[in-house]
Amino acid sequence: QVQLVESGGGLVQAGGSLRVSCAASRSIFSINSMGWYRQAPGKQRELVALITSGAGTNYADSVKGRFTISRDIAKDTVYLQMNSLKPEDTAVYYCNAQSCSVTACRDYWGQGTQVTVSS
Repeated sequence: QVQLVESGGGLVQAGGSLRVSCAASRSIFSINSMGWYRQAPGKQRELVALITSGAGTNYADSVKGRFTISRDIAKDTVYLQMNSLKPEDTAVYYCNAQSCSVTACRDYWGQGTQVTVSS
C-alpha cells in the first residue's frame, strides 16, 4: 500500500511557474515508477511526466522543455516543476505510483491538486 498526498497547486498567471509535490507514505526507492497525470474538465486523464525507479524520465509532448519531474528519495517525495505555464495547463494534477510484484502491478493515486493558469 502507498498513500500519496499532493500539494502546491494554485492559481498562477500565464508564463509563470509552479511546483507541485507528492509525498508518499513509504519509501519510493522500490516503486517502479511515479508520475504526474492531469485531467481538465471534460477531458480524459493524461500522462504529464513519469520517473522510473532508475531515474529515467518521460514527458508528454505538450510539456517537454517546460516541465521537469524529479524525486527526493530521502524525503519519499516526487516533484513537478512547471515553467512557462499556459492556460491549457489548467487541470487537476494527480500523483501516481506504480508498484510491481513478480505477478502484477498496482496503481496508487493521490487526491489531486488544482492548477489554474489565467490568461
